[in-house]
Amino acid sequence: MSNPSSNNRNNTFFGGAAILAAGLIIVKLIGAFYKIPLGNILGEAGFSDFNASYYIYSLLITVSTGGLPVALSKMISEANAQGRYNQVSKTFRVAFTTFFVLGTVSFCLMFFFPKQLAGLINNDQSWYSIRALAPAIFFLCPLSALRGYFQGHSIMTPTAVSQIIEALSKLVIGLSLAMALLSASSNESLAAAGAICGVSVGCGLGMAYTAICFRAHRREAPVGSDRPEPSRKIFRTLLQLAIPITLGSSVIGLVNLIDTGMIYGRLQDAAGFTELQARSLKGVFDQAATLYNLPSSFMVPITASIIPAVSAARAVKNRKLGAQISETALRTTALLAIPAGVGLFVLSEPIMRLLYPSTDVELGGWMLSILAIAVIFVCFMLGCNAILQAHRLVTIPMVTTIIGCVIKLIINYVLVGNRQINIHGAPVSTLVCFAIIAILDLIIIKRTLPRSLSLTRAFGKPLISALVMGLAVWAVYGLASSFLAGPEGLSNSANAIATLLSVGVGGVIYLVLVVALRAISPQDLKFMPKGDKIGRLLRITPAK
Repeated sequence: MSNPSSNNRNNTFFGGAAILAAGLIIVKLIGAFYKIPLGNILGEAGFSDFNASYYIYSLLITVSTGGLPVALSKMISEANAQGRYNQVSKTFRVAFTTFFVLGTVSFCLMFFFPKQLAGLINNDQSWYSIRALAPAIFFLCPLSALRGYFQGHSIMTPTAVSQIIEALSKLVIGLSLAMALLSASSNESLAAAGAICGVSVGCGLGMAYTAICFRAHRREAPVGSDRPEPSRKIFRTLLQLAIPITLGSSVIGLVNLIDTGMIYGRLQDAAGFTELQARSLKGVFDQAATLYNLPSSFMVPITASIIPAVSAARAVKNRKLGAQISETALRTTALLAIPAGVGLFVLSEPIMRLLYPSTDVELGGWMLSILAIAVIFVCFMLGCNAILQAHRLVTIPMVTTIIGCVIKLIINYVLVGNRQINIHGAPVSTLVCFAIIAILDLIIIKRTLPRSLSLTRAFGKPLISALVMGLAVWAVYGLASSFLAGPEGLSNSANAIATLLSVGVGGVIYLVLVVALRAISPQDLKFMPKGDKIGRLLRITPAK
């Protein structure tokens, strides 16, 4: 007879991931209506200023909250599994105080020293956006603590809803301010700061909503009889878990910041471009990178669910269940990442033409094709990092990330500074960086998990399905574009029809192949709510 508690834990993995995924789909749809028009409104240089401020913001966010929410959700999940409810409450109080202090320090840095930070990345015009983002980091730090609390309880709805609130605020307030400021002043940098204001307002509203949910949850929380650990010990444990995770995450944020300054500097100093030309070239790369970042964002539901699910299993010494969840997470990553990368690679230029018709489509399409391959490795890196962290191997992701990022900086310095290669070197360095990190992580996981992991079993069928899908997408787009092309070539509207048609056909073919090849295993379905019924419907598991 199965253990009911185990079944509950099984369902929380994909159940929580499904809630976050549903929220993320809504967020990304809203984000598409925000960032794509914004890129066209601001132009290449203004969009470059917008993204430059984000690199500084992302680094400070990573330093302030990169590892703490993960550590908090892990500690709360373990205490919950053991029935230590007073320990849960005290752990959250210690963590929330820490988050608040870090948020205040980061706010002061961005609000009072924006010009100095803009100078560090060789883009003086981005200081407006940096200051406009300062309130966002103040609100996001305590919001991250609240999200870590709920994720530790495997309650994902507050996180999903607060993200939707943030996205709506960006869309409505951010776009409105950007258009108003651009119309009033014709200053692209100031308009970029207006767009950023929507982010700050959204973080404030998201924090208010999540705080209301927290108060409601605390009123219904079970009363504990356990004696919690001293605050100092909780803080020490929190840091022991959080610091390696934060350092590993901060490496990428720091490297992106250094990378941004290096790209601007090498394009001007070594390759001989003017500041405006450098900002425009970087703007095209940022437009391609916006699409490249989209698939990896769908790893958030998986990584957010892996850590509490595996941690709860390990807290009750069920190592086999923890390993099963880890393997299912890797297979799920493959099912999502490989087709996304293949699809972006095949349709890189048509997609750029569809979404950014006023940009340098040929350059953007080439960069997106390289970044499309990198997408696959980025997703595997994120999944592997969550698995390693859940198994308390928190220093390994930091080491592998440092190795990959150092190589990225070296490649960028050499290639971007070459006049003939210039910005083309940026996506190449990104691909090499994340390929190295992901491969190292996969090797380590295969050797350390307490249960044998077959990479062929995890990745083979999704890869075959995605490659066949890619060939179909390439053929459908080629036929459709030939049929729709007029005397003057393929118009933007015809390109849109051909692109969307090929995406739709590719999606159907991929889903059919996944089911036909049994790329989803009966073990995966055990971790999914109503998994037995889904398995019988798809004929993956036998009927009872």
